[in-house]
Amino acid sequence: MIFTIVIILIVFLIVVAIVVNALQQHKDKVEAEKRTEIAKQKSIIDETENVLMAVETIPVSQKLVQILHQRVFNALKIILALNPAMPDIRQRISDAESKVKSINVDQPTPSMESFKLPDNDKLIIQYIQAIKKFRVLLRSEHSKGKVETQVFAVEEKTLATLQLRVNVETLARRANAAMQSNMLGSARQYYEKAIAALSSQTQPSEYVQVRKAELEEQLRVIQDNLRNANAQEVAKKKEEERDELDELFAPKKKW
Repeated sequence: MIFTIVIILIVFLIVVAIVVNALQQHKDKVEAEKRTEIAKQKSIIDETENVLMAVETIPVSQKLVQILHQRVFNALKIILALNPAMPDIRQRISDAESKVKSINVDQPTPSMESFKLPDNDKLIIQYIQAIKKFRVLLRSEHSKGKVETQVFAVEEKTLATLQLRVNVETLARRANAAMQSNMLGSARQYYEKAIAALSSQTQPSEYVQVRKAELEEQLRVIQDNLRNANAQEVAKKKEEERDELDELFAPKKKW
C-alpha cells in the first residue's frame, strides 16, 4: 500500500513538473514573441520617423504625411498593448495622436515646379532614396488596408512623377557636364537614358512631353557634332595616307 502511494506521488510529481515546465516554456515563448513584436514596431517607428525628416525638402502632400504619422501612432498602440508598463509610452501615444489630428490634409500639395535638384551627387542619392522609401511605406500601408485604393493611386502617381523628374534632371545635368568637358560620347549616353525614361511613360504629362523634346534636340546637336568630328577624322586620316603615298612614289633625289 505504501509502495503504491509512493509510486502515485512520484508519478504525480513528474506530471506536475512536466506541466510546470510546459507552462514556463509557453510563458517564455509568449514573452519572446512580445519582445520580437515590440522590436518590430520600434523599427517601424524609427524607419517612418527617418523618412518624415525628408518632408521639408520633398514636395509631398499632407495626406501622405498624415498616413506616415498614423503609421507611427498605430505602432505605438501595439507596443502599449504588449507592454503597458513601458516608460513614457502613453505620453508618446498622446503626442502622436495629436500630431495626426493637427495635419491639414486639405492643404494643397506643393507644385512640382517647386522641385529643385540638390547640388551634389550625395544629396541627390539621399533624395532618391527618400522618395523610394516613401513609396515603399505607402505600399505597405495600402497592403494592410490602412490606405484607401483611390488615395494610394494618387499618392503613388505623385511620388513616381517626382522620382522620374529627379532621374531625368540628374542625367541631363551629367550630360551637360560631359559636354562642357568635350566628352560627347558620354553626354550622348546620358541624354539617351533620360529620353528612354521619359519615353517609357504610358500617359506622358506636359513635363514629359516638353522635356523629352528639349533633350531630343540636345541629343541631335551632339550627334551632329559627333558626325562632324568623325568626318574630320576620316578626312585627316585620308590626307595622312595620301601624304605617305606621295612620299613613297615621289622621284628619288640624285646625290
